Amino acid sequence: MGTEPENTLRSFVAAQAAGLDVIELDLHLSKDGALVVMHDADVRRTTDGSGPIAEKTLAELRELDAGLGERIPVFEEVLDAVRAPLQAEIKDVAAARALADVMHARDLVGRVEVLSFHDEAIAEIARLVPGVRTALVASRYGVDVVQRATAVGAATLVLNIRRLTLEIVEHARKADLRVIGWVVNTQDDLRLVRALQLDGATTDYPDIKRTGRFTA
Repeated sequence: MGTEPENTLRSFVAAQAAGLDVIELDLHLSKDGALVVMHDADVRRTTDGSGPIAEKTLAELRELDAGLGERIPVFEEVLDAVRAPLQAEIKDVAAARALADVMHARDLVGRVEVLSFHDEAIAEIARLVPGVRTALVASRYGVDVVQRATAVGAATLVLNIRRLTLEIVEHARKADLRVIGWVVNTQDDLRLVRALQLDGATTDYPDIKRTGRFTA
């Protein structure tokens, strides 16, 4: 999030207060199996620490400053802090399994949509949580991304706006897929979203909601 320390409780509360439709977050597993909310696999960029999340216990991660005194949250804390619908991006099959446990325990099928760049992670969460809504994310892609999404049962494509073309959108429509563009942070990006008639967009800046409705 561009206005608060990213992937912190502070940023999620601010996004909800800004009235955005959905809040997106990223999940990694700590060394001891906790679902940690952070974009990068390494803590260096967004905290005062260094090293991979996967090599640190949750207690060690809690000692880090994620900006303005915020600590790295776990997924359950975000669920408790905000009421907005969530998009949870998972990085691998192991995270899919951990997320499935939480979704079953807290009955989250209606509230949480699961995203991933990895086809196998989408397939795994769909197997473990029947009825879950899923979306395939892609940065570098061609028309074949539509076939990839349908093969794993995803209902939505979340695609790098700078590579998105009308041809890909048309193929997605024929396959009954929703299309969301990311990251939409400028008016030029917003104009492209509207020109392609996308179903939504992901932004780092909640204030852009004055000209459109997006996820954060």
